[in-house]
Amino acid sequence: MTDSSPTAPAFVDWAFAKSTGRRLASPGPTVSAAEAEQIVGDIRAAAAAAQGPVAETSRLVAPGMAPPAQVIDRGTWIDVNLDSMSALMTPVFEKVAADRGALPGARASAIGGKVTGGEAGALLAFLSGKVLGQYDLAPQGTPRLLLVAPNIVAVQRELEVDAADFRAWVCMHEETHRVQFTAVPWLRDHLIDRAQSLVRDMTPTPSELTARAKDLLTRLPEAFSGRGGGLAELFATPDQRDKIAAVGAVMSLLEGHADVVMDEVGPAVIPTVAEIRSRFEGRRGGVGALDRLLRRLLGLDAKLAQYRDGAKFVRGVRAQVGLDGFNAVWTSPETLPRPAEIHDPAAWVARVHG
Repeated sequence: MTDSSPTAPAFVDWAFAKSTGRRLASPGPTVSAAEAEQIVGDIRAAAAAAQGPVAETSRLVAPGMAPPAQVIDRGTWIDVNLDSMSALMTPVFEKVAADRGALPGARASAIGGKVTGGEAGALLAFLSGKVLGQYDLAPQGTPRLLLVAPNIVAVQRELEVDAADFRAWVCMHEETHRVQFTAVPWLRDHLIDRAQSLVRDMTPTPSELTARAKDLLTRLPEAFSGRGGGLAELFATPDQRDKIAAVGAVMSLLEGHADVVMDEVGPAVIPTVAEIRSRFEGRRGGVGALDRLLRRLLGLDAKLAQYRDGAKFVRGVRAQVGLDGFNAVWTSPETLPRPAEIHDPAAWVARVHG
């Protein structure tokens, strides 16, 4: 007897997603072959040089030797993130597959897989021009530090800041993320587990979709308002929105901590750090009307708030209990900040330190 359960490609054609993403992504700024080789080498060197200052500034030390950062183009970033997305979506496929009565036929599934694959590819194509670097948690394999060379070059040129300082500054942020997840060994599994659980809970099966459609229509203006977390939150129940807020609090901590560390490394290592921060903050909100609309729909406005809120939390806690007192945040899942505590560092200090 043959197993008629749908496989992942029946829901998303990941190969088509990759080809679509690569086709739609802009190649980035124009550089000669010699310039590209020099830039890649310089970024790799900056990533290696960031390890010491980040460890000293954060007082977090990753065990063992770190593998070298991978300097990649936009197409490779798309491929890597679609692989991670595929692994993250496995619980969703299992949930939808269990809803056998509502499953489409083989032909409809194949067409649907192309449609969703095209949508995923188009989304990643848009995002591929926004990301400077990333510590890929790789739910399906080995985590790795990624630095997107064309984006680093493009933003540095746009801001008209010192190239070497800007590369070092970006690498400080991304190296901090690597240290967060390697010096705190439980953190990666914790975040992947929460994300997979949330994605599974929030994805409606075909039989649930009709029941949620009415609520979706009434809440659609929220996605355009910028008040929420984009389209993803439109299907969320109140309980799910609480879980989203909990994950968001952790992301605020991680991004804010990385921003604080990258700035506190200071002018001794990055002479123009203050100028870079000032110009970069002016850019973070998006440049054009279409860009701002897409950011709202995709929840990227919420992402920008994570940097600001998280940095205020880190600085607020450290002002009360110092760096070592702040580092108690990495002790266990229970010591991570709760959503309300991100905006009230004193509440976290009272709960964790008494």
